[in-house]
Amino acid sequence: MKRTLHGVTLAAVLFTGGVSLAQSATSPSTMPATKPMAAKGGMVEYKGFMAPADEKALLERLHHINQTEILQAQLAQKNSQNPDVKSYADNMIKMHTDADQKLMTYATGKKLKLAEPKPMDEMERKAMAATKADTAKLEVLKGPPFDSCYMAGQVSAHDMAIGKVMAAKQGMGATGEMATMLDTLSKELPQHRQMAYTALGKLGNAMGVGGSGADMQGGSMDHGSMNHGATPGGATGGGTKTK
Repeated sequence: MKRTLHGVTLAAVLFTGGVSLAQSATSPSTMPATKPMAAKGGMVEYKGFMAPADEKALLERLHHINQTEILQAQLAQKNSQNPDVKSYADNMIKMHTDADQKLMTYATGKKLKLAEPKPMDEMERKAMAATKADTAKLEVLKGPPFDSCYMAGQVSAHDMAIGKVMAAKQGMGATGEMATMLDTLSKELPQHRQMAYTALGKLGNAMGVGGSGADMQGGSMDHGSMNHGATPGGATGGGTKTK
């Protein structure tokens, strides 16, 4: 009975994971541009996603995302026995470590001392609390329950990270090195998300759950719609094989 419920939950996650990114953003080649809008509390909004308008605040959140990705991937190396999950986690550590080093080098050059981000609104407070709770859950789960929880979380986490980067890219008016950093992330993060989605689909196939990630990728949904010109699931700027 527990295995059946686990399979039903994973099937639901596979379905929602397949449509969430397509609903969050559409291909710029098929839809008119959406004008970014300034929001209250120093935030900018784009296609329903929010990001700080302040450079330091944004860097703090991107740093937090990188550190969370690294921590959860380290838990995967310890708590998973699935080779696909462990390989994905290894890529996440390498790629987010590389991204974070570049980010911190930029912040140091700008003489910005980054701190733990404090929520700027109620939505962000809830999102941060949920991320903390997810990490706490991953600390105690082992084996297949860990795998499905981790990989499903990775799909949704990357959806949110992509949205935040796109909001900043469209709404901040960043220039120079910061603009380059956001442009790179807007290409790399969808690749990370596709890797998570593919790994989650393999977990579903192994459990005999219908509607796997591989089948859904062949449909009309554009999982890499925020990835301007990058190949879904391809190599990223982290210098590692493909997360």
